[in-house]
Amino acid sequence: MMFPHMALLAQATDAASQATGRTVYELARLKVFDDPRLLVGGLVVVAACLGAFVWFMYRRDTTEQSRLTRWVLIALRTTALAGILFFFLHLEKRAEREIVHNSRVLILVDSSQSMGLHDSDSTGVPATPSRMDVVVEQLTRGPMLDELRRVHDVVLARFDSETVRLASLVKRPVESTAGGVEVSRVGREQIAWQEILVPQGTETRLGEALRTALNEQRGSPLAAVVVVTDGAQNAGIEPAAGIELAKEAEVPIYTIGIGSAQRPESVRVGDFLAPARAYPGDAFTVTGYIQSQGLANRTVTVELYSQPAGDEQAVPALEGSQRVTLAGDGEAVPVKYEITPDAPGRRTYELRISAPAEDRNAADNTQQIDVEVVDRQTRVLLIAGGPTREYRFLRNQLRRDKDIIVDVWLQTAQEGVSQDANAILDDFCTTREELFQYDAIVAFDPDWELLAPDQVDLLEQWVAEQAGGLITVAGPIHTTSWSRNTQMAKILDLYPVEFQRRLSLLDDAEYGATTAWPLKFTREGMDAEFLWIEDSAVASAQAWQDFPGVYGHYGVKGAKPGASVYARFSDPEAIQSGELPVYFAGQFYGAGRVFYLGSGEMWRLRSESESYFERFYTKLIRHVSQGRLLRGSSRGILMVQHDRYLLGDTVDVRAQLSDEQHEPFDAPSIALQVTRPDSTTQTVVLAADTARKGNFRGQFTVLQEGAFRLDLPVPETVDEQLTRRVQVRVPDLERENPQRDDALLSEIASATGGIYYVGFDAALGRGGSKPLVGQLPDRTEITRLLGAPDQEFERRLMYILLAVVCGALCLEWLIRRLSRLA
Repeated sequence: MMFPHMALLAQATDAASQATGRTVYELARLKVFDDPRLLVGGLVVVAACLGAFVWFMYRRDTTEQSRLTRWVLIALRTTALAGILFFFLHLEKRAEREIVHNSRVLILVDSSQSMGLHDSDSTGVPATPSRMDVVVEQLTRGPMLDELRRVHDVVLARFDSETVRLASLVKRPVESTAGGVEVSRVGREQIAWQEILVPQGTETRLGEALRTALNEQRGSPLAAVVVVTDGAQNAGIEPAAGIELAKEAEVPIYTIGIGSAQRPESVRVGDFLAPARAYPGDAFTVTGYIQSQGLANRTVTVELYSQPAGDEQAVPALEGSQRVTLAGDGEAVPVKYEITPDAPGRRTYELRISAPAEDRNAADNTQQIDVEVVDRQTRVLLIAGGPTREYRFLRNQLRRDKDIIVDVWLQTAQEGVSQDANAILDDFCTTREELFQYDAIVAFDPDWELLAPDQVDLLEQWVAEQAGGLITVAGPIHTTSWSRNTQMAKILDLYPVEFQRRLSLLDDAEYGATTAWPLKFTREGMDAEFLWIEDSAVASAQAWQDFPGVYGHYGVKGAKPGASVYARFSDPEAIQSGELPVYFAGQFYGAGRVFYLGSGEMWRLRSESESYFERFYTKLIRHVSQGRLLRGSSRGILMVQHDRYLLGDTVDVRAQLSDEQHEPFDAPSIALQVTRPDSTTQTVVLAADTARKGNFRGQFTVLQEGAFRLDLPVPETVDEQLTRRVQVRVPDLERENPQRDDALLSEIASATGGIYYVGFDAALGRGGSKPLVGQLPDRTEITRLLGAPDQEFERRLMYILLAVVCGALCLEWLIRRLSRLA
């Protein structure tokens, strides 16, 4: 198991064994023999023979002496022989410790995204709290933990796509007061369960969780495993593997089912897509995807409304309405609307479903998205270290796009060369006015060493302070040279990847391959809408999967901390430090965005469809330049990494603000207001970036499905504020079967000798069921450990034995002399 959250558990105590001690005396010679009875028998025989011999000899030698003298001499000789025998047996003194291993109970809590759902009642109103809130409430204030800890140590772990240990809580003994009231001797730990039990896992691997947990606890006095889950196993090995391990270890598994067992009949907006930016008079398309469960062939009305973004008092305008026939369970039905904006500004578009009465959750019947209508063209600067195919294809594409003005700086071009562009540069911009007119820069294997130090500073300011968008494409000609130049530190800081900085006989940045390798997209890459080359995530993933791939990649050490890796080069022979090489990566840099490509081979997408290459770069340029194009105010910018998140994700929020004199705003922090889908609000503190004045950063976790609105008042203004909206959804894998799986949980419990409880009330014995705590055996174990022999005791014992043996023999000799027997 892994332990990433232990910093949050500073007040939790690890389960510790209790030790008590005592002193033990033992005859060491007896331990030499496998069967000490043989030695004891032999010694008894020898002692009897010696005793008989001594008695016989003294009875014969002392016939003329008094009886007292005879018995004294026999006693002295016997004492000497007994002392020698005692010396032979070697008496040792050791300290013995009794270590008490407390009986242990392991609690596994499901932290997959389905645990963040709010079950609905018969009226269709979402229940509050969510499934995970019920678990957190029990752990925080419920009696179950206290009752378990009277007898057992309790180990808690969460599981989803992986199993993570959270805390070890020691047994809490109780004492009875004079009035007969039981009081615990150990206070209850204050653990932030709400923070460490976030339902964000995209899979529920119940079988793997049981196997991992039982293997981890092997050898410990485990009384039982308690599984708290909705039972929706949807990935990994089957629970049967965990059941067999539990039966082998004779550990019962008790299951507690959370949530509703009814599969809800529902209809929802599965997805809602629109371009982030549009232009007055130019039509654009918004697309919604309608999904349902148990309502196939039913007809519903789907309406599209719009209103000015941030104006909650405005009356939404109906943009269109359609009647839609629902498909089978989980199948998406697309609904498209064509919109022609007539004025610039940000508008919020909302898709609504008039759901039938059977729909059990009204919260997912609507989705919102913001579109910024801008009345200016995007200015793009292309920089190329040479006239590569990628550069030429993109230059021609942007030249044809009436919404883009493209300038070029071909670094290898001779003076007077012809280029199909709005302007041809002979050098990089030298003034703020020249550079700050651009919204995005696309650099193909550029030779950054051609820039003077003040030009490098200007580029860095443009990205960090002016929210410029930079797309960098690594290449085999110039990248190695400038990336190992220590004077290029600011350029290196811009990139979201770490370059190899050492020189070696072997080139760490091998570029070419003999065969094409497809790109392996990460989860962030699959969810990043700006990388979709088809209309939906599923269709785009299939298109990327059909793409044969690329031949080259520039080998880097890896992504920088805080950067997002979207795709990797999939050649297994290129693995470095256990990971495939980074191919797509991105990061915030100040107020701007920087995106990295491992080679300039996206032109190969044209072999699949010419539109793929065009969509790829059009969306990518819009993504990196949105900070400049979607400014809500001349005084600031509010940015998020994505517009769409999965339930349980962390939203990274950044803001850049300036004061009335348009200088960077100086404050230790600012407050961001987040409005959740249920209309409740949350204040998120954005802390100042100490490295860059005027920049602020914070984050929050999304635990509800739907639209979150982010509002940031512009400092030193009356009513001006920056607004962004993000959409949160539940992945299909966790949504397909969100109902409680009673059959599976009952099977796991009965097969291992446990009991299945529906909810915590049943587990606590309410409603006539057997309480969980009373069913768990106490498997406390006691281990005895002997310390090293006491050397001081042995030394003193030897002195005593020597004195006894020598004294007895000397006294015997003296009496014999006096009695004239010697």
